[in-house]
Amino acid sequence: MAYQYEFWTETAGDLSEKRSHIDTPTKHDQAGAGYKIIIDPSIKKQNWIGAGAALTDAAASLIWKQTPSQRHALLTELFEPDQGDFSLIRLPMGSCDFGSGEVSKTKYYSYDDAPYDKPDLELKNFSIGEGEVGSPSASKDLKYIVPVLQEILKINPAVKILATPWSAPAWMKDTKEMTNGGHFRDDIARHDLLKCYAQYFIKFIEAYQKLGIPIHNLAIQNEPNCPTPWPAMIWTMRQLTEFGYKYLRPALDVSFPSVGIYLWDGSLDQVTQQNLSENIDSVAKNAFSGFAFHTYVGPYQNAVQAKRFNPNWEVSMTERRCMMKETVADASHIMMGMIGSDLVRQGISSIYLWNLALDERGLPNIAGSTGRRGVITINHKTGQVMRNLEYYMLRNFTQDVENGSTVIESSSYMKCDYANILGTKYYGGLSSVAFLGPDDEISAQIYNPTDQELKATVRINQFGAKWQDVTVPAYGTVTLHKANKPINESKPGKDETFKLNPMKANLA
Repeated sequence: MAYQYEFWTETAGDLSEKRSHIDTPTKHDQAGAGYKIIIDPSIKKQNWIGAGAALTDAAASLIWKQTPSQRHALLTELFEPDQGDFSLIRLPMGSCDFGSGEVSKTKYYSYDDAPYDKPDLELKNFSIGEGEVGSPSASKDLKYIVPVLQEILKINPAVKILATPWSAPAWMKDTKEMTNGGHFRDDIARHDLLKCYAQYFIKFIEAYQKLGIPIHNLAIQNEPNCPTPWPAMIWTMRQLTEFGYKYLRPALDVSFPSVGIYLWDGSLDQVTQQNLSENIDSVAKNAFSGFAFHTYVGPYQNAVQAKRFNPNWEVSMTERRCMMKETVADASHIMMGMIGSDLVRQGISSIYLWNLALDERGLPNIAGSTGRRGVITINHKTGQVMRNLEYYMLRNFTQDVENGSTVIESSSYMKCDYANILGTKYYGGLSSVAFLGPDDEISAQIYNPTDQELKATVRINQFGAKWQDVTVPAYGTVTLHKANKPINESKPGKDETFKLNPMKANLA
């Protein structure tokens, strides 16, 4: 098929090129020099849902404190369908480590902060916040998160939200606190406590719906096997399955039957066929619409296990970030190599990175963990913006891949060293991921895992197909988008200049 429109860009790992538009390569009958990248639309794989990042209280506070014109320009660039078209947001339900520290009388908050000796099984104290939305006197989610979400949804009402708690309210737990893990207390009948906790999710969805913010998916617990010194709670795979199947799914079916549940939302070392098959039976697995995981700990090839266990699940990468002092090679391998290429080829349908924004110090953070960076960096004094490699990785997907696309077959020569569970290395030749859009448009991105430019010769397997030659920059990507309708050719915003001042890294 001859396409009327084509749009090609390149992004270098060192950001010397930032989705720079390159001329459409000349078409010819014979393959050129370099790696042969063959795209085959006849071999269809998983549906593609989209990409985005987490709107923590920390990220939302930086965005809300920008001037109205700065904020509108940034959110338009990120979420407007004719610009960045970010389509997904991950939302913490209550406090996590990345908070502004300005939204609650206590360091961490849940939506029902009742005294431990007065358990609120009827959730009479439930509240996502008090005060006028966006006002300095507002509390909890109403101060920063809700007003930013409302502005985003005015720009792009199609944005989908995945919500996840870091901990149940402290009064529900045997530790009497939201931090350091803990389990449900055992001096209240387990059935009553789990039934109450399911209603906690329902009340959360209702409260957000009243503010014009729909919730599309839930995960039961962030990192259920990590007893961190910030809000955390410990669940086994079997416990998550039981709660989702017996309590949360039935409660949702009464009031919000279209809201999906993602299982797990933790590290990949727990995601094995044995662990899945031993803890999730054939009936219970159908209570879940998807499977979520993080990529701080491998083995990263375990991502494919959930898709094999239940081919009907949407498999989602729901958290990863880079460090402020990450090397070009490591950041590129994490973002473009592992997430943007390897995991998509393994079957994931969506990508959520961690904080949408942090400041030039790697803050705000109320847990003492430092050194991280956001998708974008916002100067906490001036509101100025710089875009990180994470931004360009996401925009490769959100701008070029049409909503409703399907992943299709394409070539890869990249090799993955899975020996180190904390740091997989990517090397060898070029890799690619490709998509077939709803109107037969084709989009693809080609990743170079090496420190040298590599040549590619690209062909789409169709009648009369031609080859096109392109050079892929070191640790970078080339994207292509072909369609018979006008293509979104918008450019990323121009970075403003300010000094980074990262705090000493504390990986707590």
